[in-house]
Amino acid sequence: MANTSARMLRLLSLLQTHRYWPGAELADRLEVSPRTLRRDVERLRELGYPVQATRGVAGGYQLRAGAAVPPLLLDDEEAVAIAVGLRSAAAGAVAGFEETSVRALAKVVQLLPPRLRQRIDALQAVTSPGVPGGGPVLDAAVLTTIATATRGEERLRFDYTAGDGEARRRHAEPHRLVPLGRKWYLLAWDLDRADWRSFRVDRITGPALTGARFRPREIPGGDPAAWLRSRIRSIPHRYEVSVLLETGPETVRALTGDWAVCEPVRDGVCRMRMSVDDLSWPAMVLSVLAVPFAIESPVELRERVRAAGRVLLRGADASDVDGPTPPWRRSA
Repeated sequence: MANTSARMLRLLSLLQTHRYWPGAELADRLEVSPRTLRRDVERLRELGYPVQATRGVAGGYQLRAGAAVPPLLLDDEEAVAIAVGLRSAAAGAVAGFEETSVRALAKVVQLLPPRLRQRIDALQAVTSPGVPGGGPVLDAAVLTTIATATRGEERLRFDYTAGDGEARRRHAEPHRLVPLGRKWYLLAWDLDRADWRSFRVDRITGPALTGARFRPREIPGGDPAAWLRSRIRSIPHRYEVSVLLETGPETVRALTGDWAVCEPVRDGVCRMRMSVDDLSWPAMVLSVLAVPFAIESPVELRERVRAAGRVLLRGADASDVDGPTPPWRRSA
């Protein structure tokens, strides 16, 4: 790699990819001699990047958190604001930027000094980030650890609570974090079962980096999101929902994303289908869309919507000045 500036950017990118790089392997990736690699590392240090070197036969390099924010030319307040903003976006506050935010968050947190990490954790502890659509609130530390292992191609151990409520210790090679609908999923190669598995991130606790790296495998079909959707569809669900809506398919898709299939029936009318175990989600969709609809199935959804409607109407009447006095305002 002849261009020094381009080579140093490549070196910095590689150092941010893994927790530790053997010197020989890093030099081979950059197609330079060990001596040139040492000079490039020294240049990065002069710029303020905290690169730690280990001597010996198994020596190598590692990018550590420094005593100050590395040269992004950010002050402490700006660095904290960026990390908090990325956590919010990763949780789904900014649609379409969840996966990018997780990758960026893993890089930023890795380089922040401990005093700033403590400030971010303290701020997170006293705030309640909202998740659009009522999705589960994720532990930012869990999400960041998984993202770090995925980006660094490092094996991960964690406890996972399955759908039956039983928690099991898992050992896996994390390949991709995939946001789908209102949830995050980890797509990984399960080492104990020698097969691909998907894990809901909100059910993962205690993720721990093992330090053992792995060579990435080819994801089935090449598209992580498509593989995950097909896997979820193959799982039997309690309810098969079908609703006619007096609106266009694009309006429904903008709200439901990949969690519903919407097809046009005629001009201005479409049919929404989804497979769910909990009817709260389709009921919420109908409420938010606020367009005329007809529930084809299941019968239970009709009852759920009727019950929700009665509660909302009572609340609206109680809020009316001329309506009945709500119970909590009545004198004893």
